[in-house]
Amino acid sequence: MEDYVVVATYISEIDAELAQATLAAAGIESVLKYEDTGHMIPVLQQSEGVKVLVNPKDLEEAKTILSSQALETQGQ
Repeated sequence: MEDYVVVATYISEIDAELAQATLAAAGIESVLKYEDTGHMIPVLQQSEGVKVLVNPKDLEEAKTILSSQALETQGQ
């Protein structure tokens, strides 16, 4: 995971988990990185964001998948 790179940043853990599920459905492994002090201060997620990280070799494909998901969501 040390070599993973940020593909997207979201303001909530739920949005980031939805993006992570979308990537998983496409066969792309990802992890979430955020700080909320053990769920005691969730407002830190909003100020710092929840980052979705992927392997650098999957970065371009992940960007494409997430951007097409965002376009589909906007169209509804």
